[in-house]
Amino acid sequence: MNDLTCVIIGGGYAGLRALKAIKEKTRGIANGRQIRFVLIDKQPGHLRKLRMFRPTAVEEEIMIPWNHLALKDFEFIQGTVASVDGGEQRLRYTDVQGNDVRIHYDLLVVAVGSIARRPDPDQGGIALTDPQAAVDIREHWRANLRKAVDETNPKERKRLMTIAVAGAGISGIETSAELALAMRKEAATQGLNPADASVYLLNAQERLLPEVSEKFRRKLDQQLIECGVAVLHNRKALQEKEGAVTLSNGDCLPVGLCIWTLGLIPNPDLRGMGLPLTPDGKVRVDECYRVQGTPNVYSIGDCTRIVDPRDGRETQMTCFEAGEQGFDWGKS
Repeated sequence: MNDLTCVIIGGGYAGLRALKAIKEKTRGIANGRQIRFVLIDKQPGHLRKLRMFRPTAVEEEIMIPWNHLALKDFEFIQGTVASVDGGEQRLRYTDVQGNDVRIHYDLLVVAVGSIARRPDPDQGGIALTDPQAAVDIREHWRANLRKAVDETNPKERKRLMTIAVAGAGISGIETSAELALAMRKEAATQGLNPADASVYLLNAQERLLPEVSEKFRRKLDQQLIECGVAVLHNRKALQEKEGAVTLSNGDCLPVGLCIWTLGLIPNPDLRGMGLPLTPDGKVRVDECYRVQGTPNVYSIGDCTRIVDPRDGRETQMTCFEAGEQGFDWGKS
């Protein structure tokens, strides 16, 4: 009797948690048949998106090769899924050599996640979208500090030692705090005044993280102050050009670097897969994560519109919620 094939598209937090939970629940066997587990991802390793902010400040590898994971006994295919045929229970993908390949599945879990939203090209700055962008950010501000050492104009030296982080979600908060600490440390090493290193967090809303409690927010505000981050509320960055960020209130903020952390959007690869999507590009599922109208296909994580049936709340696009969905679904 042939093996069953369980394919998981996406090796992020949701996909890996689902794979682990399925393996633990089934112990690799279903209806007396062995289960072949296949993970498909376009990346050569698991990207720790929760740590994306770290390489902006220090040299840290946040990509874990698949064969270095504690999770074992699965096949990895590096490729990009092009389409899913629910009737034939097959999917088509392009491998790293550019070959067009088809694979059969008995159970399919779509967990392709999300990508960072990018600003328009003419808005300037650097968007924190991937590990290479994080490295570019680190190299940029370090180069600015080296220039500041020889700069005799106090205003220009201050500008070189100033960063604006545009976007005050979790990513923006973490990035600004990490950079403020790293810049002060590096400034002291370079013989500069650490107090001249400035990081501004530009928040388009009246307060940070409006969904959290007031107690938590007060604690967060205090921690940012202690790190050296100045939060500017009701200030949306419009454009960085020629060493200044134009703000929504008409002010211009002199900066050596502007970093965009504009939140997440569902993975655009979903658009071509042939799955039912919401207008904003998320997969439509029922309360059990089953993709509407597509048997034996499930979807979880950032790429999925998941609504809590108890209160009608749509889940947020966070690594924590994606991991929980993977765990809960795999155990069901």
